[in-house]
Amino acid sequence: MTAKGISLTEPDFAGRIGRTAAESTPYWTPDQPRGSRPNVLLVLLDDTGWSDFGCYGSEIRTPSIDALARDGLRYRNFHVTPLCSPTRACLLTGRNHHATGMRFLADTDTGFPNSRGRVHPEVPTLPERLSAAGYGTYLVGKWHLAPLAEITPAGPYHNWPLGRGFERFYGFLTGCTDQYTPELIEDNHQVDPPADPDYHLSADLADRAIRYLTDHATFRGEQPFYLQLAFGATHAPHQAPREYVERYVDTFTKGWDATRADRLRRQIENGLTPPGTALAERNPGVQPWDELDADARTLYTHLQAAFAGFLEHTDAQLDRVLATLQRLGLRDNTLVVVCSDNGASREGGPHGSVSTNETYSGVRPPVAAQLGDLGVIGSHEGPSVYPEGWAMAGNTPFRRYKQFVDLGGVRSPLVVSWPAGIEAKGEVRTQFVHAIDFAPTVLDLTGTASDTPLDGTSIAATFADPAAATRETQYWEMLGHRAIWHRGWKAVTEHTAGTDYDNDTWRLYDTTSDFAENHDLAAEQPGKLEELVAAWWREAERNQVLPLDDRSLIQLISGGSVGLAGRGDLVLYPQSGHVPVASKVTGTRGALRITARLRARHDGVLLSSGSAQGGYSLYVQQGRLVFEHLLPDARVRCVATEPAPDGEHTLGVTLEPRPDGSSAVSLWQDDRVVGEATLPRTLSHPSFWGLDCGRDAVSHVSTSYKGEFPIPPDALESVTLTLTRRAPAREVATEIEATQ
Repeated sequence: MTAKGISLTEPDFAGRIGRTAAESTPYWTPDQPRGSRPNVLLVLLDDTGWSDFGCYGSEIRTPSIDALARDGLRYRNFHVTPLCSPTRACLLTGRNHHATGMRFLADTDTGFPNSRGRVHPEVPTLPERLSAAGYGTYLVGKWHLAPLAEITPAGPYHNWPLGRGFERFYGFLTGCTDQYTPELIEDNHQVDPPADPDYHLSADLADRAIRYLTDHATFRGEQPFYLQLAFGATHAPHQAPREYVERYVDTFTKGWDATRADRLRRQIENGLTPPGTALAERNPGVQPWDELDADARTLYTHLQAAFAGFLEHTDAQLDRVLATLQRLGLRDNTLVVVCSDNGASREGGPHGSVSTNETYSGVRPPVAAQLGDLGVIGSHEGPSVYPEGWAMAGNTPFRRYKQFVDLGGVRSPLVVSWPAGIEAKGEVRTQFVHAIDFAPTVLDLTGTASDTPLDGTSIAATFADPAAATRETQYWEMLGHRAIWHRGWKAVTEHTAGTDYDNDTWRLYDTTSDFAENHDLAAEQPGKLEELVAAWWREAERNQVLPLDDRSLIQLISGGSVGLAGRGDLVLYPQSGHVPVASKVTGTRGALRITARLRARHDGVLLSSGSAQGGYSLYVQQGRLVFEHLLPDARVRCVATEPAPDGEHTLGVTLEPRPDGSSAVSLWQDDRVVGEATLPRTLSHPSFWGLDCGRDAVSHVSTSYKGEFPIPPDALESVTLTLTRRAPAREVATEIEATQ
């Protein structure tokens, strides 16, 4: 140690230190040779069912992904967790999600070490390891591994992508976002989406991936790269250019029952699914297509067309990225992996919706009320979500959906292509594989050592050997639902919250002969079932699954804060950063008071929340205070009866909920009421765009002014948002659950 207590010793220094430079030998750490280390491109889709790719039996055109499958491998026995945050933690660490601290969603901290809403800081991530080994590491798209309370313009940033090993990041931090007005982050700062009428997030993400790849090839061409391209697709809202949506309307008039049958037939014909496999029984609550009335069939067909168009449009963006790899001479030695983070989602409920914002606000409009909006489905005005019957079809031939540990929740498509490293073309691999095997495989192929234990193992041997052995055991747990696979046998149970876990009914399947898990052998093989259940408890102990936690989100939220919603007051300034939707303070559900402190009267926006899809704006126009609230089916505008006073004054608006779901609006100036109105209803999730102080950003709430209509910073001192009576935990939980 030196006298100041700081040592500059470098363990790898191979030179010699003398009294002078002439008596010393300098040393520079040599660049790591690229050698044959492959580049890695992980393409991660969201809420895409096992059968939704064309090469997995779908009617949806995915030519880019299909071409990768023809030139490489499809895996029919690849598994994930049934939620996005846990699966992403598994992929990035090679560890089971409980053991990383991501039992559940990044949205909430459950109070236990296995579920803190982030990957534990002592668990290394794949990009951290690869970056240390000389790789360029880039993330484009969705993260969803940072707690809600940390998603603010000021961070903290240690759980953001750049804090976990990525050198560049461009995308969004939350579980989902609007594809036309996304809340974007570049590295560690917010950016507005481009003001382009043809803008779409998937295309933007592809553009950024292409830029990162081009810059890497230009300036770091001697080093390999790891690029994670995590599209928002196909999580709701389902949005794509209209030409992509319209081409699928006729395709899906046959309905979800015929779609399931057709997909299974194609899966068997193309060797993906074993002959003799039958469809799992219909999921509870899903009506037979032929029993639906004509209006319902019409709406549901258009909603599925938006999903299909969204997926095909995403595939087209991936094609541009792959073409860039080819142009740069990088394609042959790039391992491309395409998968989904979980099964298709039932969040649209029985009917789906033209407006996901209504769904996320707990509003379920009747079918008849939505038929007039068929032409906007998939556009900015129609951020749609399909009904759960189409999610059932997306998971063909399996039962259940996302959030469940049955195959519909945990079986994902997996396509792997590596021209320089995989000789097999168009083959299907049958080995058991899990998301935790991805990181060990990449570390194996890149020659990168792991100094900490991994739960997964490399599947590189399966690239050449269809019979190569993989792991023998894997468990699942989500919301109390549990499952375990061991040497071809599978035990599964669904759990009802609040009931004794010992009373759960376990099912047993022989997956070597029952691909879709249709034949419960629990009664015939009680000894085998008992063996597997005991194995589940051992795995639970080993992987820090305990304590089992079936508390609802309502209970979890009631016990702590979510985002900025835990504060009584939120004080914003004209040049404050954008407050994201993740803050849970951007809606109008609950009692609300907005207080603006003006230095001088001036026209402009004081505070806005939302976009042209819905939200509110408090502004001064022609000297008068105005509050405007845009609902999916109404626009309420309350104008002060007299001009705002000049000079330093306080003015604002108060929203007071009524028992019937409406809300009383009161405009006031210096505590004197100057305007009143009634909102017929309020929304906890009016849009996917949050709060802005001093401007109406990006996609504007009001049509009474043009552009952002900013107020000069020297005219506005601050705006205070006061949640005088917060929305009930049930409503906050409903919104979070709906978006997952």
